Amino acid sequence: PGPRPAPPAGAGPPAGAVPAPLAVPAPLTVPAPLAVPGDLAATLVLLRHGQSVWLAEGRFQGRADTPLSPLGRRQAALAGARLAAPDVPPRLPVPAGEPVTVAHSPLARTRETAEAVAAAFTAAGRPAPRLRSEPGLVEIAQGAWEGLFQREVEERYPAEIAGWRRDPVGVHAPGGESLGDVDVRVREALARVLGELAGAARPGPPGTPSYYDAHAGPWAVLVGHDGAFKVALLALLGLPLDRFWTFTQTTTGIAVLDIRNGRTILRAWNRTEHLAPLELEASEATRAEEEAAAERARSGAL
Repeated sequence: PGPRPAPPAGAGPPAGAVPAPLAVPAPLTVPAPLAVPGDLAATLVLLRHGQSVWLAEGRFQGRADTPLSPLGRRQAALAGARLAAPDVPPRLPVPAGEPVTVAHSPLARTRETAEAVAAAFTAAGRPAPRLRSEPGLVEIAQGAWEGLFQREVEERYPAEIAGWRRDPVGVHAPGGESLGDVDVRVREALARVLGELAGAARPGPPGTPSYYDAHAGPWAVLVGHDGAFKVALLALLGLPLDRFWTFTQTTTGIAVLDIRNGRTILRAWNRTEHLAPLELEASEATRAEEEAAAERARSGAL
């Protein structure tokens, strides 16, 4: 007999054929949670920096050392006042007493924000907290994208930016930093801060206070960046790096994490009530512009 005719297009496999096995994705490697001393009762406050000049312009920043914008300086002052008066309603769940340290990324926008926090404590009649630069909290390097507008990145690097948004563990900016490398240095920075907190903790009875005792133990403020703080949260909460896009923190958003019984619990996330005066000002300015435009239209002016 002649050769068997090919099946028509769209036909299924021949009878008796063994189907090809389905591709099984590689198991996801989940980093171990950051090691936390089991007897430590302490609190971490994560404060993102204020708006920078490049953020206001819509540029990718990464490691670029851009200063705060005028709005960013006002945001930082308001955030500092909020931390200096945590009992003002709605209460911010931080312990009583002074922070052990204010550790900040070495970039200008975080250093300026940390300095605004210290100034606010002094203005409130409290001792100025100790400021120190923490290199491990620096923002994720974004290589060739730094300084470009979003539309420029999308035009020049369409595949790379799409991959970064879809798979941040496997794809990063050309010449930039991988999340795996960021995870290593951020964990080292957190370990240093936890060591400072452990050194400041007073010995107490066996066991540690419950998660709900907001006044227990020393506390520290970390002033950093949205990207680096995403990785820090994943490390503290024991979540995989592919959850990178889960947490987003606005400029001068405040997060509070409790360390209790060898675990971390997220007590507050992205608190921004201190920015209400700026939002009210913006609303009033918008309303004034709308009223002026309406009056102009009624007058017949062109």
